[in-house]
Parts: sequence; C-alpha cells; structure tokens
Amino acid sequence: NMSDEMPSAGAKFAPEVALESSPNSLDNAMEKYPEAIGEGVRRESVIKVTHISSILTVLVSGVALFSDGYNAQISKRSDNKRKPMLRDGRGIRYPHSISSTIKTRLSNSYLIGEIFGMLTFGFIIDKLGRRTGIVFATCFLILGIILATAAHGESQLGIFWMMIVGRGVAGFGAGGEYPVCGTSSAEASDESAYVRKRRGILVAMSTDFAIDTGFAVAGVVALIILACYHQKVSEGVWRVAFGLGIVLPLTVFFFRMRMINSTQYRKHAIKQNIPYMLAIRRYWKPMLGTSLAWFCYDFVTYPFGIFSSTIISQFNPNNTITENIGYGTVVNCFYLPGCIVGGLLMDRIGRKQTMTLGFFCWGILGFILGGALGPIQTIFPLFVVLYGIFNSFGEMGPGVATFLTASESFPTPLRGHFMGFAAAVGKAGAAIGTQVFTPIQNSLGGGQKGQQGVFLIGSAFAIVGGIIAWVFIPDMERDLEGEDVRFKRYLEENGFDTSGVGGETLAEQVKNTTFKLDG
Repeated sequence: NMSDEMPSAGAKFAPEVALESSPNSLDNAMEKYPEAIGEGVRRESVIKVTHISSILTVLVSGVALFSDGYNAQISKRSDNKRKPMLRDGRGIRYPHSISSTIKTRLSNSYLIGEIFGMLTFGFIIDKLGRRTGIVFATCFLILGIILATAAHGESQLGIFWMMIVGRGVAGFGAGGEYPVCGTSSAEASDESAYVRKRRGILVAMSTDFAIDTGFAVAGVVALIILACYHQKVSEGVWRVAFGLGIVLPLTVFFFRMRMINSTQYRKHAIKQNIPYMLAIRRYWKPMLGTSLAWFCYDFVTYPFGIFSSTIISQFNPNNTITENIGYGTVVNCFYLPGCIVGGLLMDRIGRKQTMTLGFFCWGILGFILGGALGPIQTIFPLFVVLYGIFNSFGEMGPGVATFLTASESFPTPLRGHFMGFAAAVGKAGAAIGTQVFTPIQNSLGGGQKGQQGVFLIGSAFAIVGGIIAWVFIPDMERDLEGEDVRFKRYLEENGFDTSGVGGETLAEQVKNTTFKLDG
C-alpha cells in the first residue's frame, strides 16, 4: 500500500519524490505541469515574467507588512491617566469624557479586525487565488485608514464610534496581509534552488523584520508630529498620524495589481470541494504546533510591547512624553537585529530549531530580569539594553519562525487556511495577554513586585512555547513540491478526485497585468 510507504506530514521527504522533483519549481511546472503555464509559450518569456513577479512579491510583502506594523501601533493608546499623550510613539491618549469602555473598544477594534481578516483571507487566497486576496486586503486597509482619519460626528462619542469602525476595517485588511504575505513570500522564494536555500532570511526580512521596522518608525513619526505641534497633543496629531498610514498601501497597490499567482499555486490549487476533514486528519499536529507556538509568542510579546512605556516610565525619573517615546523607540529597535539573526539561523540550523532556541533564550533572560529587577533598575541604561535584548530574543526565534513554519508545514492548496488560522490564534493570544497582564501586575501589588511577576509569568510562557515548538512543529524539506505531491497522493488514496486540481494558467494570469508572454 503506497500510503504505508509515504511519510506522514512533517517527516523527511520521500526518496521517490526527491529523485523525481526538479531543483527548480518553474522547471518542474514546465516539464510535468504544462497546464499551469499554458500552450505555445516560450521558456525564456516564462522565466522572465516569473522572476520579476517573484521579486515584486517579496519586496511588496515587506512594504505591506511594514505599513501594517505602523498602522497597528500608531492607533494604540497610553495607559497613563494623567494627561493625553502618545504612548511609546505608538498610540494616542484621548479626553477623560470618553468612557473606559469606548476607549477599550477603540484599542481592541484593530486587533479584532485583524483576527477576522486572517481567517477570512486565509480562505480567500486558497479558494480564489493569492493575487485576489492581495488586492482585496489592500482595499480594506486603505478604506479603514480613510474612515479613521476622516472620523467626524455631532459629538465626541460619535467621532469615536466612527474611529472604532474605521480601525476595525483597517485591521481586517491588515490581518489579511498575514496569510497573504506569508504564503506569497514562501512560494515566491521556491521558484529556484538558489533562492530556496535562503528562504529563511528572505521571509524573515519581508515579514517580521518589516513589521518591527513599522513599530520603530511609528515612534519616530510620533516624535516628529509632536515636535511640529510643540509637544501638544491635539486633534491634528492623531489625524496626521493615522493619515500617514495610507501612503504605503496606496503606493504598493499599483505593484500588487501586476503580481501573478505563484507557480506552486497554479500547479496544486484546490478551488472546489476542499477536503477539510482529510486535511485536518493529516495535519492536526503541525496545526496545533504552529497555532499554540504563535499564541505563546503573541501572549508574551504584545503585552510587553504595550507596557514598555509603563515599564520605562517607572524607571525614568523625568517621565516626560518625549523621553518615554524616545526610550520606547530605542527598545523597539532591538527587535530588528533579532529578526536578522533569526533569519540567518533558520537557513543554517532549521526552522523549528531556531524557534525553540529563541523561546528558551527569551525565557531564560526573562527569568534573570524578573529575579534581579531591583539591582538592574538602579542603572537605567543597563535596564534598557537588557530589556531590548530580551525583546530581541523573542524576534530571533518565534518572531521570524512563526511565519515560515506556518507556511512550510502545510501543502499549497491549504497553506492560506492553516496560516490564517495559526496567525488568528496568535492574535487571540495577544488580546488575552494585553487584558490579563495588568490585573496580574496589580494583584501582585504593582510597582516593582508587579513588574517582576509579569516578567516571570511571561518567561514561563516562553519556555512552554519552546517545548510546544520542539514537540509539535515538524522538520520539513525546503522544497514545497515534496509535501504537495505527498498530499495529492494521500487524497487520491482516500477517494478524493484530484482531476480538478490546479489554478489558472500563467498565460491566463498575465492577461490582467502589464506582463507579456511571447509565443
């Protein structure tokens, strides 16, 4: 029985697949899947179009997620109750006349929108195509930013409700970018063996590094806007801050219209009667691993990102708005080297190995900070550096590896579904973490003891995340074709008709772009 010989999902690839597959995904398509290319098309023309589209896909994914990082952080508000302020260069404080319930809804609207966007667009990009999902995600993001920036009403409450709706719509589009950019970057970097060997650093730079750069730039933009308004927060501050978030989505929209679906998608897409139960039966373990690892990562990193200004303000004697934003931006910059190191490690030691290493380093340093917070806080620059390294470890491991493991652990026909689900579970972890960390801190007495408790509990979750990553996330081969072939065989052996597998041909795809294929 062939199914007995075929390795399960996550096992090292089958020898017969390795021998038959081409080192170049495009060559493989032209030789064995001519229906994915089209008839009478010159090889040189196909290579040129695919090469340009792949480069555009990776670059545009990075720009899009940079924009998402900026938009996600610029809208969040400070927990400082004394006066309106930009928190950490990321968020905006509003008048006391608005109830805490409305403030919470405004703060959470973007996050909730992201969760729904991840689930919805994970389905869309598998069912209708990567390019379709990319275009609609960008449209929702642009629409949401416009609504939030132009928010008006007869009362302050009316303005806030319009902002809540606008940020929710923007979050829906931004959430869609996660499965869209994650799957697109992974598949675009599979077009040649040379690029495939460097997929770790490419995907890391175009996903997590781009998002974290958006976080840091949000702080710089906030400082510039505040300087223009002479350190006074007014209506113009938040409108300018929100409005600037539309620049990049509008810029990349033109390039996204030129993109085409990946070679892997054109070869293996399943657009009708998706076999969900068969897929879950085969991939439940990596689905559990990628989702829970992402949950643990976001459960820890989002609260620490949000509370970084609170932590810094307690140790910053001057406690001015500008200083808190500045120090917070410095801390955010520590994310970036972690992303680069993690990307390089993924190509050297493996995806799940990098994730596990990062989780454990994150947890160990967190335990050190939590246990020795008293002596460390007396030297404020030392605390900022150690806290920055703490954040960097989080990005070095799970930060970069969540995107890639959620892309490579699943077959092309359902990659969007599984990645969207994993990302949504991660964002649920972020929502839960941001809600429970403050009560935890207060229950421990607040102040230094509360901060210590937060560090110790967060570090414990990081260690749990490392264990989950090692046990449940599989070691996959670099070639996406291997798992696609195995999944197709698995479906056939379980009675699923695979005759309709495949998307539009390349020739059909380019008709709606500026590309031209020579016959």
